[in-house]
Amino acid sequence: MENIFEKYANRTPSIIDEEKFKKYAVFLPLIKKEEDYHILFEIRAYHMRRQPGEICFPGGKIDKSDIDPKYTAYRETFEELGIQQNDITHIFPLDYMMNSFGTMIYPFAGIIKNEERILPNPAEVAKVFTVPLSFFKNTEPECYKINFKVEPEKNFPFHSITGGENYNWQIRHMDEYFYYYKDYTIWGLTAYILKNFIEIIKKENLKM
Repeated sequence: MENIFEKYANRTPSIIDEEKFKKYAVFLPLIKKEEDYHILFEIRAYHMRRQPGEICFPGGKIDKSDIDPKYTAYRETFEELGIQQNDITHIFPLDYMMNSFGTMIYPFAGIIKNEERILPNPAEVAKVFTVPLSFFKNTEPECYKINFKVEPEKNFPFHSITGGENYNWQIRHMDEYFYYYKDYTIWGLTAYILKNFIEIIKKENLKM
């Protein structure tokens, strides 16, 4: 046992059952327009099976062939917006996210320097639009909670736990954020990543 402990003394910990998680990377793009930076959003193509017409950032599932999450963020952005790697500068990681649905998200932010080269892929993107960064720096999102109900399966061994069927389960919830700009509603994962980005630049007092 002591030999085992010595062997793993400098072990780098990982996340339990990490291999079971579905992993995605997302890119939050900024564009310089006159005196202000704007954040670019996509509206997903309306014929898509999942979340048609939803507002989102470029991104997608991390493939086994991808070098790392940053590579995935680049690849998905190229595929969806038709730009090249040299069109993106100053890319940096935001805080990664995990949820109860077995998903890990690796968000990144960066600047697209050649807006005129953006050519949305109609197979995935219905349209793109931008919102001034100053709007989000000066606007707090609305927050609503989604509550999750605990429903153990029929053969759950209540007889093996203290309290049995009257066990006091912890009620879990998830915060959902909403930003409203003109006729656009930005919510869900997109709003969550956006909120994290705004918090980071405010904390660092970054002038953009």
